[in-house]
Amino acid sequence: MNYDNILPLKGDSKQSPANSNSPLNMDVEKVFHMTGGIGKTSYAQNSAFQKKASDMVKHITMETIQELYYEVTPKSLGIADLGCSSGPHSLSLIKDMVEAVEGTSHKIFHPMPEFRIYLNDLPTNDFNSVFKSLPDFYKDLKKDRNQEGPAIFIAGYPGSFYGRLFPCNCLHFIYSSYSLHWLSKVPPALYDEHGKSINKGNVYISESSPPSVSQTYYKQFQEDFSLFLKSRSEELVTGGRMVLILLGRIGQDHVDRGNSFFWEILSRSLAISVSQAEIEKEKVDSYEVHFYAASRNELEDEVRREGSFEIDKLEMFEIEREVKNGESYGTAVAMTVRAVQESMLSDRFGDGIDLDTLFNNYGKMIDEEMVEVDIKPITFVIVLKKL
Repeated sequence: MNYDNILPLKGDSKQSPANSNSPLNMDVEKVFHMTGGIGKTSYAQNSAFQKKASDMVKHITMETIQELYYEVTPKSLGIADLGCSSGPHSLSLIKDMVEAVEGTSHKIFHPMPEFRIYLNDLPTNDFNSVFKSLPDFYKDLKKDRNQEGPAIFIAGYPGSFYGRLFPCNCLHFIYSSYSLHWLSKVPPALYDEHGKSINKGNVYISESSPPSVSQTYYKQFQEDFSLFLKSRSEELVTGGRMVLILLGRIGQDHVDRGNSFFWEILSRSLAISVSQAEIEKEKVDSYEVHFYAASRNELEDEVRREGSFEIDKLEMFEIEREVKNGESYGTAVAMTVRAVQESMLSDRFGDGIDLDTLFNNYGKMIDEEMVEVDIKPITFVIVLKKL
């Protein structure tokens, strides 16, 4: 999950060391990451929703890379996974891509290409857990191939995807799942000249937010997504493809019973922690998430405005609810949100915050709300072709 290619952000920070805990000083690239390792609260153990989304549109991903290969048939195929994170899903999807291209190459009687695989995420990502899986990955690929697997070269590329990452025209296919709804930073305009949030008591856009809050988030999304598209257009060959999976919203209203509602529940959970004197109200009032759920129209508008890509597909879907080991839906959501937000919460609130209690409350509230009215977060998959 990726952000701001740094230069403007680092130059921005003008607070004195005495005010180093100001939210305006937070460099997302240095702090934000999915919880690493393979423990109970890790992203690897709590990313079933993301895996489900990827699987639901896997046919689109595979059809797109096969179509690309059929058109271009390069000797060396460059593939990037932007926001690869630390879970087991990235390499399993790369394996599927390799096999899809292999099938196409056999059909058209063309030699298999070599594969250049670039795994990208922020520098704080747990790349080691991905690299430790590589021996098994290579071993699986050689099965049923007489120990002669395709030539695959895999590298980690730490850095923000909001800016250039790769040399010009070196990529053919870009994949990004559940990363582009994260912004490069918390929009600075959410804070007044004294560093106080204009969105007190909310971590995201809510019913009680001033109208300027949604506009501020939208402007940050426009700036970031446009920079993302411009950067990728320089790195992809003409005709190259991108498959992007990201959270979004259905209509014009930013506040709904979808993705924004999960942030509303986090606001309520933090308020309970304040009432129990675990954390300071002032810190909660200035805590905002660097997230934006775009609408279909907003995505289409930015692609048209930037001008480097055409939209091949743009589909919306809901993830079917599945829970494991008899746990409630609320608990599953709470563990997922914790794996995603723990780094930011710990940085902001330090050791004072009891994350176990916070997310226990979070899970209970989700379950209570589900009894009243369903919560339906939606996801977009967008396929773009470089012009």
